[in-house]
Amino acid sequence: MTSLLDLSLLNGPIPVTATVAGVGALVFLAIRAKRTWWTRVLPVAVLACALAVAGLTYVVDHVWKPWPEPLPPTLVVWLGAALVALCLAVARLRTGRWYLRTLSVMAALVVVASALTATNAFFGQYPTMRAALEVFDNPSVDLDEVAKPSSEVLEVPAGKRLADVWRKPPDLPDRGTISEVDVPGGFQARPGWVYLPPAYAATPRPRLPVIVLMAGQPGSPRDWNDAGRLIENMDAYARAHDGLAPIVVVADQLGALTANPLCLDSKLGQAETYLARDVPAWIKKRLTVDERREAWTVGGISHGGTCSLQLAVRAPDVYGNFIDLSGQSEPTLGTRADTVKAAFGGDEAAFMRVNPMDVLARERFPATAGMIVVGQGDPGFRDANRLVLEACRKAGMDVVWHELPGGHDWNVWRAGLYQHALPWLAARTGLSR
Repeated sequence: MTSLLDLSLLNGPIPVTATVAGVGALVFLAIRAKRTWWTRVLPVAVLACALAVAGLTYVVDHVWKPWPEPLPPTLVVWLGAALVALCLAVARLRTGRWYLRTLSVMAALVVVASALTATNAFFGQYPTMRAALEVFDNPSVDLDEVAKPSSEVLEVPAGKRLADVWRKPPDLPDRGTISEVDVPGGFQARPGWVYLPPAYAATPRPRLPVIVLMAGQPGSPRDWNDAGRLIENMDAYARAHDGLAPIVVVADQLGALTANPLCLDSKLGQAETYLARDVPAWIKKRLTVDERREAWTVGGISHGGTCSLQLAVRAPDVYGNFIDLSGQSEPTLGTRADTVKAAFGGDEAAFMRVNPMDVLARERFPATAGMIVVGQGDPGFRDANRLVLEACRKAGMDVVWHELPGGHDWNVWRAGLYQHALPWLAARTGLSR
């Protein structure tokens, strides 16, 4: 570790200390000598907070439904603890010496901080304070500066792979670049991100394979930089392979934090056309890439994983590979009926024409390869992914399965992409011998 900003927020002393401190602070707030505290204040506070959390959970899961999955128990429990702590701190402000009132406020803040730390550790959202504060060693650079057209392109002879002819130049930079970009199209997408590996700075420039990544829902393309640690991990891969790594384009399939256009062309937006046509066309026009479909991969987490499966069967001429990290078996707004009504005006036949499981049942994809990754502690998604795996293989796809320790979180998704998918893709796209 070179900085306190790089200390882990996911495991080790920080989350453990935060949990212990949070429990201790909550106990401090709950204990008081007055009898009325135990018979009135404490029971009423706990009951009121429990009812508030239960009501909020019901509204989120069954009324608002901003995402298909229910709120995880960890989040619900810590939310309840934080609310109880705040209520007890307010009750303690009415009486007592000034220093006890100050300690009560501080204790409540400790419980809230512990809840945030535990929630972050559960989801693996921010691995370090550097990620949480968006303080990066290599900030975004203008794509126009690092992706100028090259006068020379490295050609790969027939029967050879890029790794066979690539020789690392002595002046090659040690790190790649990251750029925030607007990718135009017929969908109101938020800005995306482009990672260019060190090899992109070489002359002659190699034609590199492409990975189009998507975040989950709720989420944004920025999640792959913060929680996904994209720059750090792609640079590490490039250093181990003489500067070679895929070009990564993080695209927006949502349009807003909690929006869900289902990665389809429907009443909710033209998300499929954007990802299947607009984004690839922009990449090929803007960057030096290997244009063979075998060199193109689409991938994502959760909602983005579902979307990657959809694009693999809806745009097989563009994407020869897909990486489904804890996706679902079909695009959904909670139920099939809700989805069909919102997106297709109740026309289930229209939905079945584009639903990936239905497409897999009637078409074959022998030239498509995929990797499915899911957490062992993610039973609902694991069961759905098993169905997807079986359907893909029946449709002739070459699909690899990885079940990793963890749940529906970034701890699984980072390992899935960088430890498993990258080496697999390198062998398929010519980055390794």
